[in-house]
Amino acid sequence: MSAADLLTLTQWLSPAFPVGAFAYSHGLEQAICDGDVRDAATLERWLRLVLEQGSGAVDAVLLCRALAGDEVADTARALAVSRERLEETDKQGAAFVATVNALYGEALPPMPLPVAVGVAARRLSLPPGQVAALYLHGFASNLVSAAVRFVPLGQNEGQQVLSRLHKVIETVAARAVDTPLDQIGSAAFGADLAAMRHETLDVRIFRT
Repeated sequence: MSAADLLTLTQWLSPAFPVGAFAYSHGLEQAICDGDVRDAATLERWLRLVLEQGSGAVDAVLLCRALAGDEVADTARALAVSRERLEETDKQGAAFVATVNALYGEALPPMPLPVAVGVAARRLSLPPGQVAALYLHGFASNLVSAAVRFVPLGQNEGQQVLSRLHKVIETVAARAVDTPLDQIGSAAFGADLAAMRHETLDVRIFRT
């Protein structure tokens, strides 16, 4: 494992990398509108569920399988639970691939975001669990940022929530490394239904 590779992955997963992550709330905007997420405690509970039993856990497995060389782009699209979730992963993934292609002179096709990160990370000398953990950290960080803007929460409260999720992220990422594709699944029904209902929210800030 090299410091250069770790810096490369950090660059890919930073807010500065142009995938437009700031525009997506993953259904969190609907949960805030419903009052299900209204403070730091309810935000932490919502994010913990998404990471442990929802799309966070699913994405971590997809990333690890892609990193191992499996073709899972179509599976990733099939596992998106709503139109907006599919749009979120496809558009961010396409933007990620376009930037990676420009950086390295490659011609990778568009693919869902966790798959794209896994495929790109094949060039790095980093263990799958570390790649998945940093991906999940970026995912959670973006949603914390959305909540800070929209709940609203203070910046300190948001960072405290993210810090308390570090152990969850580490555990989910480690589990994903050894999870075969035929055991992938999720059970975050409230978060999934919020993402579906967001499609018809009259006034909204975020695209999902």
